[in-house]
Amino acid sequence: MADIIFCAMTPPLKHLAIIMDGNRRWAKERGLLTLQGHRAGYERMKDVGDWCLDRGIPNLSVFAFSTENWKRSEEEVTWLMDLLEEALTKELLTFHEKGVRLRIVGRREGLRPSILAAIEHAEDLTKDNVRATFALCINYGGRPEIVDAVKKLIERGTKMEDVDEEVIQSVLYWPEMPDPDMVIRTSGEERISGFLIWEAAYSEFYWCDKHWPDFDEVELDKALEEYASRQRRYGK
Repeated sequence: MADIIFCAMTPPLKHLAIIMDGNRRWAKERGLLTLQGHRAGYERMKDVGDWCLDRGIPNLSVFAFSTENWKRSEEEVTWLMDLLEEALTKELLTFHEKGVRLRIVGRREGLRPSILAAIEHAEDLTKDNVRATFALCINYGGRPEIVDAVKKLIERGTKMEDVDEEVIQSVLYWPEMPDPDMVIRTSGEERISGFLIWEAAYSEFYWCDKHWPDFDEVELDKALEEYASRQRRYGK
């Protein structure tokens, strides 16, 4: 673990968000099946979670399945759903024993009943854990989140003059989510693809050329060192 020296104007990193990109390209470059790429990415997600715990990062969010991912082949979607259900069931006691609270962020509509049941159980079992929070963004999109927030305000009969940033924040998928201090995207892409549009308005971004299964502790520490060197002024 590297020693990170923060710039005087850089607050401690309380929330790290990651767009885990490149599983399919990683597999293709190795002549492997797409499923094997997703499996490797799944294992790396668990590793990164442990590394973040070791570094005292209290909140980690990962973009696990977007609202656009439904457009992929039925076979690939099934693989991804199987992996997500595995994370919520077979890995659940491990998360709980480590003191990690699980939060699922995204639309519940369209998810199969077994995953919905797993989400409910995982969130309930871990709700009192305080060591860290791990947010899985499943069936998530930044624009759909804002659309759903507006619909909630309309359903509540909120008056136009009462709408401000605090009110909108209160109807997001996870209202208490601290804004991400840094967003990492792997595999050489430099866009956010709808990830946490509202929450990441003032986030620092780190673009990594490595495919997600190759993202390692060295790369994580490089990102944290980069964050520590930046001055965050929030428009001041």
